[in-house]
Amino acid sequence: MTAVVVIGSGFAGLWAALGAARRRDELAVPAGALDVTVLSPEPFHDIRVRNYEADLSACRIPLADLLEPVGVAHIAAEVTAIDTRARTVTASDGATYRYDRLVLAAGSRVVRPEVPGLGEFGFDVDTYAAAVALHRHLRGLADGASTRAAATVVVVGAGLTGIETACELPGRLGALFAGRGVRPRVIVVDRNPQVGSDMGAAARPVIERALADNGVETKTAVGVAEVTARGVSLSSGEHLEAATVVWCAGMRASPLTEQLPVPRDRLGRVEVDECLRVAGVPSVFAAGDVAAARMDDEHLSVMSCQHGRPMGRYAGYNVVSDLFGQPLLALRIPWYVTVLDLGPAGAVYTEGWDRAVVSTGAAAKATKQTINTRRIYPPLTGDRADLLAAADPRLQDRP
Repeated sequence: MTAVVVIGSGFAGLWAALGAARRRDELAVPAGALDVTVLSPEPFHDIRVRNYEADLSACRIPLADLLEPVGVAHIAAEVTAIDTRARTVTASDGATYRYDRLVLAAGSRVVRPEVPGLGEFGFDVDTYAAAVALHRHLRGLADGASTRAAATVVVVGAGLTGIETACELPGRLGALFAGRGVRPRVIVVDRNPQVGSDMGAAARPVIERALADNGVETKTAVGVAEVTARGVSLSSGEHLEAATVVWCAGMRASPLTEQLPVPRDRLGRVEVDECLRVAGVPSVFAAGDVAAARMDDEHLSVMSCQHGRPMGRYAGYNVVSDLFGQPLLALRIPWYVTVLDLGPAGAVYTEGWDRAVVSTGAAAKATKQTINTRRIYPPLTGDRADLLAAADPRLQDRP
């Protein structure tokens, strides 16, 4: 049997698998002639970009509900090695899987530098499990002694994830510590001179005002020297008493990209061509956060579901087309938007790579909620036709 293996079940991995199933169906490949298998550690598709929210109940979808109706298998496996010569991948339990075509869509992870105490005392919202651990930690603090430190959270990193997490926390802490006689405090720390440096100059005043309105303090142009159970020591010498530190500073592609015999960029990503083929590695495609793909003549993809979802769809379409000698589709997304959740202060919606502000406040928040609760979700009907229709690579458009 000819085998397509997809590593990863995030936004790129899921849609690569569904895209491959759709293309297999379009080409009327005989039953049993092409096997599509997803390898990932957990049997879930996680809506990772919502991990900063207080309610995670809708953030985890069983893969069986999405893959079984379209005839795609899932194996719970942590891939540790890729042998591009033998065309095999090996899992942590020693199992080996052969492929004729491979889609690497293993995603990215938060960068945790060698800051003393960070590994022991730091939290993050990078994964569903990490977000749940943070929730449990905060509830445990609220059940304990009502101290100022217990009600204080330091968020390290004032990029998109850090800002969204910080804006969500005052309300969550307020509910947890209500009537306890302590005022919740949220502090954002960042090495950059301004918050939201990724969002551009036009959006920065909106972000700064929203943080202030939400009661979030900021400390910029400063780094973290040490994390302890009692707080954070900054590079400036200042010490912040806090029982919770949430690390949101920096992302890097899965280390599985190091298994491919090609250069990687500063984020650990591999270069792919317009059809998502890894340059210089036959039979291997890459999509999502592990891949640096051109969105237009000037801009590369960013680590986001906005680019991961269509990259996955195109990779799935192309990997099957490549197997059967059919034309491949060139990926181009000639537009770019960012919608940043600002908690009770609403949101900010920008368009273009120069981040021109289109809307703010409640109007932008409505767009963000549509994205977070509907747009980035696969069909949840369990219907084969719905799932295959959603995997059309040409669906992507502005929110």
